[in-house]
Amino acid sequence: MLLDTASLYFRAYFGVPESVKAPDGTPVNAVRGLLDFIDRLVKDHQPDELVACMDADWRPQWRVDLIPSYKAHRVAEERPEGPDAEEIPDTLSPQVPIIEAVLDAVGIARVGVAGYEADDVIGTFTARAKGPVDIVTGDRDLYQLVDDARGVRVLYPLKGVGTLQVTDESWLREKYGVDGRGYADLALLRGDPSDGLPGVPGIGEKTAAKLLAEFGDLAGIMAAVDDPQAKLTPSQRKRLDESRPYVAVAPTVVRVADDVPVPEVETALPRGARDAEAVAALGARWGLGGSLGRLLGTLGS
Repeated sequence: MLLDTASLYFRAYFGVPESVKAPDGTPVNAVRGLLDFIDRLVKDHQPDELVACMDADWRPQWRVDLIPSYKAHRVAEERPEGPDAEEIPDTLSPQVPIIEAVLDAVGIARVGVAGYEADDVIGTFTARAKGPVDIVTGDRDLYQLVDDARGVRVLYPLKGVGTLQVTDESWLREKYGVDGRGYADLALLRGDPSDGLPGVPGIGEKTAAKLLAEFGDLAGIMAAVDDPQAKLTPSQRKRLDESRPYVAVAPTVVRVADDVPVPEVETALPRGARDAEAVAALGARWGLGGSLGRLLGTLGS
């Protein structure tokens, strides 16, 4: 089981009241909410291995170099010396180091790699996996990793993590008309305002799905632009032709990397706290009692 950790703690932050605070008054709603999420996921799905994948760089420069608008609207502060700061709620950012410390003390593998997003870490672990993989995320970009033959599916939270949309290839075909491999091409063509991806003007989701059904993949669609006999409307042909510079670079930006240099980590689900003393101290300092206790009880059972 691979967790898109930021996606989950954002959901926890907005799903748990900010009145949930540590003894010193610091909000810990995202911390406790995430621990409750992990507890429920482990109870319901009983994974053998669990990795909390992190955004070491939420907006990698190599993606920005290709498409400058990539996530540009979410930049809170430009930092020449390192990754730009992302715009996140003031009371969430102080909770992230607490989340990291608790995961480390409990013994849940936590992996982020400089220059890469959590999606890329997830893509790499998925590519290396020898068995089935469940990816837990609220980010549809990861639908591109769905692969029935390998048992790779996305568990998309609809309400907390108690109600999850199990995304496999049959669901993708019914919803979007594509399989996992085709989803990246679909996303690239239609664009994604939330990520600052412009897409091809005039090519929405339904048109993109029809073009992929007709021509197979992005390369097939672009080959059709040069084929006078291909079934493209004049406006589609014109817009695709004018979008060649975007189409040439967008696959590298949109597709999740699967060759990230992830460190060697112990991914087995812990059966008890790795550092019981640290867990006790963190639980007391931040008032994590019930949430932390439930997770440890579930791991121990």
